[in-house]
Parts: sequence; C-alpha cells; structure tokens
Amino acid sequence: MTASPPPSQPPTAATRPLSARITAAWHRKGPLAIALLPLAWCYAALGAMRRSFYRWGLCKSYRAPVPVVVVGNVIAGGAGKTPVTLHLVQALQAQGWRPAIISRGYGRENSKEPQALAATPHSDPRLVGDEPLLMAQRSGVPVYVAARRATAAQAVLQAHPDVDVLVCDDGLQHLALARDVEIAVFNAQGIGNGWQLPAGPLREPWPKRLDMVLYAGQPPQHLAATGAAAWPLQRSLAPYAVGQDGRRHALADLRDRPVHALAAIAYPQEFFTMLQAQGLQLLRSDALPDHAPLDDPQWLASLGIAASSGPTIAAADAPVLLCTEKDAHKLWRIAPQALAVPLEVAIDPAFAAHVHALLRQRQAALSLIKKD
Repeated sequence: MTASPPPSQPPTAATRPLSARITAAWHRKGPLAIALLPLAWCYAALGAMRRSFYRWGLCKSYRAPVPVVVVGNVIAGGAGKTPVTLHLVQALQAQGWRPAIISRGYGRENSKEPQALAATPHSDPRLVGDEPLLMAQRSGVPVYVAARRATAAQAVLQAHPDVDVLVCDDGLQHLALARDVEIAVFNAQGIGNGWQLPAGPLREPWPKRLDMVLYAGQPPQHLAATGAAAWPLQRSLAPYAVGQDGRRHALADLRDRPVHALAAIAYPQEFFTMLQAQGLQLLRSDALPDHAPLDDPQWLASLGIAASSGPTIAAADAPVLLCTEKDAHKLWRIAPQALAVPLEVAIDPAFAAHVHALLRQRQAALSLIKKD
C-alpha cells in the first residue's frame, strides 16, 4: 500500500521565499519594510508621474460609450475581487442591465499580446487566465481579456452591441480605461503598514477618492477621507465541493476523511483556515504561487499528487484532494479526482442598489452627450 504523504510543515522565517517574507513584512514597519523604503519611494515617484501624465492629457484614456465599473485593489494580493465581480454582475442582471466583464487575464501565456480574446466556459485557462475562465463559467455573460483593458472593452462592445455596462475585474491603476464607478476591495489586513510597494502593500497612495469600498474584517484606516460609501464583505466557502463532472459533494460528508488541500492564490492560508473551520482534517496543505500553472505531472508528483487519465474513486481512507475554484480547471488536467470548493461572498443589498443608482446617472449623462 502506498504511504500517504506526510503533513506539510509550516515554513520557518529562514526557509520562506523572499517574496513571502516581504509580504509578511507588510503588516508592520519593521526592519525589512524600512530597508525597502528607498525602492518604495522610487515606485511612488513613478506612479505619481504616470498619474500626472493622464491628468495633464499627455496620456489618453479610452472612454467607452457605456458606463464602466472597476472592481479593484488598492493593495497587492488577493482580496476577493473575482467573487465580488460575479456578485455584482448577478445583481446588475437582476436590475435589468446587460453587463460584460473585461480583464487582463493575469498569468495567462499570451498576456502581452495586444489582441483581445473572448473567454468562454470551454476556454483553455492557459490562454485566457484562470479567473476569466471562472467568471465565464459562473456569470454567463461575455468575458474578454487583453493586455490593455481598454482593448478588451472595445472588443466586447463590437462583438456584443447589446451590452450596456462593463465590469472591469481589477484595474484601478489601469488609467488607460476611463471609468464611472470605482470599487476597492480590502481583505482583513486592511492597508497593512500603510506604505507603498515593496515596503508595504499599497499600489498607490492611500487614502484616495473612491465611490465604494468593500472590506473584510475591520474598515481600512482613513476610510472617511476617501468619500466612499462602504460596506462589510463576508467571505466564506460554499458548503460543498464540485467535481470535474459537476457533481456536488457536501463538505460535511468529508469531515471523517483526510484532506490534501492545495491553493495557488495570493493568500492560500486563508483557504486552508476556512476548510478547517468547516471541520475538515487537513493531512497536508500545499501553498503555491498565485496563478501557478499546475500542469507539470512531475511537479505535482512531488506534492504527492498522481497524474490520472480520468476521474477516479479514492479509497475510503485515501486523502481527498481539495483545491480552490480558481485552480480547479488547471488541476483537473492532471488530477481529475480533485474537488473544487467555491468561495462565496455576502454583501448588503444596499451596495448593489448604490451601484445601480450611480450607473443610471452616468447612463443619463452619456445619453445627453450623444444627443449633442
């Protein structure tokens, strides 16, 4: 009988990759963060110069003929933008809008090609990106990716002239696309130590003017100075896991089984903690780089994951392989026995109503411009 893989051990400060140590340093103004301040000042100066170029008109922004909503981050790393985007799209549809989603498709193989590409439920995640594929499958609306989100916006409007609102997944800092509503999503870490990259998690100075803020945990510092309407964001795992065949498996039925958890997201430990909160026993947990390709059989074998030619039924005492929904379609190519656990969000309905009101105002303004 093949022995089960040993439980993974938490890395020590000495064995963690430099990127992980830098991310950990963002929580306080410690020695490593202070040492990175000169680089942060350079990053901040370049960002300020770029924003000035757009403000002075030296760089042009594309103004779409329909309203644009940007759901993005002020901080680096995952905060739940994709689930929020899906939640918002569903809410807009319920209010009579015909939305489409645009994205850069971070992590895809052809991410620097200028052409836009449609992401469909059957697309290859290596070509369109894992998050756009997930959004195409979950939303049922047009999803387009391009290196420049403005290019994706033009492509989707040409292919789908009935679309009347664009929802941009990420892109608060992508000034080449003009926007009408800006929504920033924060995880429980807030703004961290309040410094810009790489000394801290901020992609741009904070506070900044925003329309709305969604936050997990406590409200981020200096929220009132943004002028944004704000709501708490509740994130939780679905009570089930989904197999490659679409079947759902209640997590409660897996509580007596050993679990091998895998996550290639910005903060994988949050996924592992949520699984444990569901009463699951993690025999092993593997935290991989965000958007890791998950298509190398030898690499997965080193993690104790055997490649398979089709779905398999594991023995009752064998570990159940669980992954995030974002990782599933890449992992299923090698390990079709894996089960994906979706992440769900809960937001006050007043959030969607506020977005709807702002969009109606912008739509009316665009109609007046067209008449002139």
